[in-house]
Amino acid sequence: MRARLVLSVMILAGFAPGHAQARSHGHHATSRATPRPVLLSEQPGTELDREARRLNAADLADDAKHRDQPVVLVASAPLSSAPGDMALFVQIQSARLCGSAGCSTSVYLRHKGGWKLVLDSVSGAIAVLPTKHRGMHDLLIDKNDRWSWNGSTYQEGVPTPARRRSKPVPKAPAPERKYLRG
Repeated sequence: MRARLVLSVMILAGFAPGHAQARSHGHHATSRATPRPVLLSEQPGTELDREARRLNAADLADDAKHRDQPVVLVASAPLSSAPGDMALFVQIQSARLCGSAGCSTSVYLRHKGGWKLVLDSVSGAIAVLPTKHRGMHDLLIDKNDRWSWNGSTYQEGVPTPARRRSKPVPKAPAPERKYLRG
């Protein structure tokens, strides 16, 4: 039952690839210029699941008080080319934590032997974009919202570089008009 719920949510949110995509999703089939979807799934007993449960212990304890049995979905993805910059994506699915916009996902970055929250409570499908800001890949949330790295966390919107003002192009002189006198 849980697996069906998770798969249904993944399909509705755009996480699960279609059959044709699944077959062609090989090492060379994906382009570095395309967004890489973050595929959240249940991974009971794994290190990622243990870390996700530890990081979200307060929410899980609150659900337990209300006799709710949440589903913990996790994924990981590198967000830069630096070794150790692995991100942990966590979504807790429960009646208490999910609303009309769906369930929210939080993103943690491995930092000094632990995990640092770098993006909190976003709803919708998440993809890692090929573009980077300050050495970290941008994230695409719900196919419309781009989040970029500001040096310590992700922020909504892409910072635009200051545009250089070009010198004004001189206008060509107006043609001399000759008037006929009569």
